[in-house]
Amino acid sequence: MLFTRKQRLINRLLIVEDEPLVAFDNEHALGEAGYEVVATVDRFGDAMAVIEAGEVDLILSDVALAGEHDGVHLARTVQPLGVRLLFVTGSCPVEAPQISVGCLTKPYAQRDLIDSLKALELALAGKMPKRLPVGLSLY
Repeated sequence: MLFTRKQRLINRLLIVEDEPLVAFDNEHALGEAGYEVVATVDRFGDAMAVIEAGEVDLILSDVALAGEHDGVHLARTVQPLGVRLLFVTGSCPVEAPQISVGCLTKPYAQRDLIDSLKALELALAGKMPKRLPVGLSLY
């Protein structure tokens, strides 16, 4: 009997984070977990360039970004494009349920980040996870 790995709904990730150490840690942990990080950027304009250049399954975005636009503006901009966004931030914005798929509150352990993506994957497949990782809200 052959066992095949289940195809992920989320594979290609864009990290939008203005704290370099957090961005580096997330990129490393996600890569080790088998996700493809297509880019790590800290500005709205750079994020939009990545989104327009290729396929992104999920954006992991902080609310505070370098430059004049924030993560809320990014979420509002990509929502009509059908691109999913998960906030990873110290303070989840009030409008997050209308413009994102969820919010993971900082600080979080790298294991909670990975488990949050797995929980989101289950939810997108129509199967609500039995338990959500600490700090995760899904909408």
